[in-house]
Amino acid sequence: MTTALSSPARTVHQTAPASHPATEAERLAFWEEAALRLDWEDIPGQDKPWHTTHRRVPADVGAGTGPDITWFDGGRLNVAYNCVDRHVAAGRGDKAALHFEGEPGDRRTITYAGLQREVSRAANALLDLGITKGDRVVIYLPVIPETVIITLAVARIGAIHSLVFGGFSAEALRFRVEDTGAKLLVTTDGQFRRGVAVPVKDNADAAVAGDNAVEHVLVVNRTTAPELLDTVPMTAGRDVWWHDAVGQASADHTPEAFDAETPLFIMYTSGTTGKPKGLVHTSGGYLTQASWSFEHLFSNPDPALRDADVHWCTADLAWVTAHTYELYGPLSNGATQVIFEGTPNTPHPGRHFEIIERYGVTQYYTAPTLIRSLMGWFPDGVPAGYDLSSIRLLGTVGEAVNPEAWRWFRKNVGSGTAPVVDTWWQSETGATILSPAPTDTEFKPGCAARPLPGVSTRIVDDAGNTVPPGVQGFIVVDAPGPAIARTVWGNPQRYFDSYWRQYADQGWFLAGDGAKYDDDGDIWILGRVDDTLNVSGHLLSTIEIESALVSHPDVVEAGVCPVADPKTGHAVVAFVVLKSSDAMSSRRLDTLARSSLARCAATEDIASELKAHVAKEIGPIAKPRDVVVVEDVPKTRSGKIMRRLLTQLFEGTTLGDTTSLQNEPSIAGIQTVLRERNDQLEIPQK
Repeated sequence: MTTALSSPARTVHQTAPASHPATEAERLAFWEEAALRLDWEDIPGQDKPWHTTHRRVPADVGAGTGPDITWFDGGRLNVAYNCVDRHVAAGRGDKAALHFEGEPGDRRTITYAGLQREVSRAANALLDLGITKGDRVVIYLPVIPETVIITLAVARIGAIHSLVFGGFSAEALRFRVEDTGAKLLVTTDGQFRRGVAVPVKDNADAAVAGDNAVEHVLVVNRTTAPELLDTVPMTAGRDVWWHDAVGQASADHTPEAFDAETPLFIMYTSGTTGKPKGLVHTSGGYLTQASWSFEHLFSNPDPALRDADVHWCTADLAWVTAHTYELYGPLSNGATQVIFEGTPNTPHPGRHFEIIERYGVTQYYTAPTLIRSLMGWFPDGVPAGYDLSSIRLLGTVGEAVNPEAWRWFRKNVGSGTAPVVDTWWQSETGATILSPAPTDTEFKPGCAARPLPGVSTRIVDDAGNTVPPGVQGFIVVDAPGPAIARTVWGNPQRYFDSYWRQYADQGWFLAGDGAKYDDDGDIWILGRVDDTLNVSGHLLSTIEIESALVSHPDVVEAGVCPVADPKTGHAVVAFVVLKSSDAMSSRRLDTLARSSLARCAATEDIASELKAHVAKEIGPIAKPRDVVVVEDVPKTRSGKIMRRLLTQLFEGTTLGDTTSLQNEPSIAGIQTVLRERNDQLEIPQK
């Protein structure tokens, strides 16, 4: 390994136009400079640690494969070394890497030196369990330090990790175990969720009970008292306790450098059809873009003040946002960050505010769905007893943030002055593509703004022509960064079909989202193309209609979906979650609490008001035909509303894949509401 860089590379501020930000030579030079922020193995006789910065072989339309993309060919590095060891070697071992807060209130701070010891122990334990370079390890854990430790340990030995949300079902876990061909599953006895110790080991056992390649299950003790460990079911010869395997392993491990294109992790997406896709991200390119974009978006613009930064990305560690801006981005920059195990309203809705105050969080990066929840819990703003003055920067991720939620967030959490990086990117791109610059002073609430340096986008029609301002088109990434996924695990045809086929001649990556330019050339994301509504020939965005609904004082969240209509093609159906606050009249709340007949009547009353509100905000063409009041809408673990499920629920058709839901009970709740509604309206059940 080369010596750690003594100072961070200069920050390149965002001044590029929305498309074609640089020549290809300038773009490659930009990413070379970004990559040199990392530590690479020296190549004798060469001035750079790789021989080819970027190579791209176009997609083969006939074969249905590709494109073949590589970055930093010939370069070798170790991802975990760059995230841990080099900071210790540079004399920053005493700096806090992680502030952990468990849901019950237990706390732990781990320095970079402490993290190095724990990751080394875990790496040695993995080797003892027979895990080597290229083996797959599925990690089914909550947000606890062991999740970070084992993830880095897998990377350290050149194996491939795939993290699975700890709230997923046994079937969702089984699919990922079998699809990856994992040799090791890492899980826990249980996790704390909403004040309860939820058992997890049973799901893990069910997931590995079939035909698979799993040789061992490594189990973290999170919820069981030491004297009751023998009550946890452990399969002899297969299951191993973490405290035995990792706790007793040596803390001395020398990392090996691996080729830049060595696979680092497999990230499963929630597909609209079929099974989730396992996106493969590689080491050198991914870490380069994750590390640089973290510094650009989140680090204090003044390098001399960065030691005071405390970063908090609230995502579950299994989500790609956490991989990039909770694991690899912050740690490769030597940042201090918070990780929190629990739910944001346990034991009370102000838990996040307590954590911000306790650790002096300076940048708070979260999902629009949480912001909308906070709006509902605190309609009058954050109570004065919480000190949020440490906040320097806010960020949003997951899907386009509603302007009303954006304004509430900045006013109440950011004191009305904090910059908001409203980031747009995907599991496939690996890192942020669009965002306002963190140094901006003027913002358009809900606008993703411009591409970051080093990447480029276009908004085009079916034929690939750039659309004029105000016209919805497909957003494509015509110059991806080095973090882009290289393939779909075990299914290169699906990689080509999903992302490259439509614009194969141009070589553009199809993101699958609709978008539009405004008159200034800034970009507004309008949601998944699959969620676009065509009402009497008018293309409408679900995000725009949802934003109009959320701007109503009684609505905290809304999910809008298209349903078939014989006259208009599509009709707009809105599922709304109402606020439980003084903003709603007690009459409405009392009525909604009574019989199903009364609830139906109350819903019609609210529906009429909301329909009129949307017509006023957007126009009569966008007015929902139906409004359904529900307790929750189905969301993925990244906070994206699964609108296709809303369509399927409303129409009574077979539900598609639900394995990526974070709140699967919402499905049964919506079905009950729809059944009662249909009974009252005498609509026959399908």
